[in-house]
Amino acid sequence: MEVGFIGLGLMGRPMALNLLKAGHRVHVWSRRREAMQPLLEAGAIACASAADLARHAPVTISIVSDAPDVEQITLGADGVADGARPGHIHIDMSTIAPAAAQRIAARLQEKGVVALDAPVSGGDVGAIAGTLTIMVGGDEAAFDTVKPLFEAMGKSVTRVGAAGAGQVSKACNQIITGVSVAAVAEALNFAAKSGADGGKVREALLGGFAYSRILENHGKRMLERNFKPGFKAWMHQKDLRIVMEEAHRLGLALPASAAAAQMFNAMAGSGLGEEDSVAMLKLLERMSGGQGQ
Repeated sequence: MEVGFIGLGLMGRPMALNLLKAGHRVHVWSRRREAMQPLLEAGAIACASAADLARHAPVTISIVSDAPDVEQITLGADGVADGARPGHIHIDMSTIAPAAAQRIAARLQEKGVVALDAPVSGGDVGAIAGTLTIMVGGDEAAFDTVKPLFEAMGKSVTRVGAAGAGQVSKACNQIITGVSVAAVAEALNFAAKSGADGGKVREALLGGFAYSRILENHGKRMLERNFKPGFKAWMHQKDLRIVMEEAHRLGLALPASAAAAQMFNAMAGSGLGEEDSVAMLKLLERMSGGQGQ
């Protein structure tokens, strides 16, 4: 399949590489030429703009920081809509607010472009391995058309519903993972301050109802003090900001999410924003009178 890709960062680069490995013909564009270079060396084709990308491929994919970036590359000057032919499919795999995804999809539809929101979970490890969880909102026929692309990048691919439904699922994912990261960090900090062996505590908990992938994977990284970013804390801060803004819009009480959001705010404010979200442990250590290095 002919596909264009925008957003060649920590997640996007390995995702685009997996499309190439699956035999798809991949066109790429980035504001920074150096970001494209590893893809070009792997066989991708450079384009001059997002519009140029859409002229060369009937399907485009983006994974960028937030809704304003998505709007710029799809609807801005020289954006996807400027180069797309009627029936073009644009897949946005960024994490943005459900309402923003719906708004962008409606505006693209006016220009003859079918939009799918398809945020992902799995971090850079999943992006590299091609085992991402992909949550999709939008037109079912368009989903069926591009499903081989999703299957080249992810292990679990689910169409949840209409436009914005993928982003609702991702918000739910970030509620659970954000609260769980905070809970695991609190538990391991509690164990350490109590004089217990954190590794043995984790081992015991993995055999009971406290088991979770967060305790298994993130708990291990906390104990190893491996804070190298696979998913940066500021990204989780941004995602929980989306959750809380949606909660205000809908009039919902999300007390656990609010507490986790404040912890990620504190991480960003204390210089831990560029580290992995598991550096929550360092924040708690500092709050408990330790060094948190």
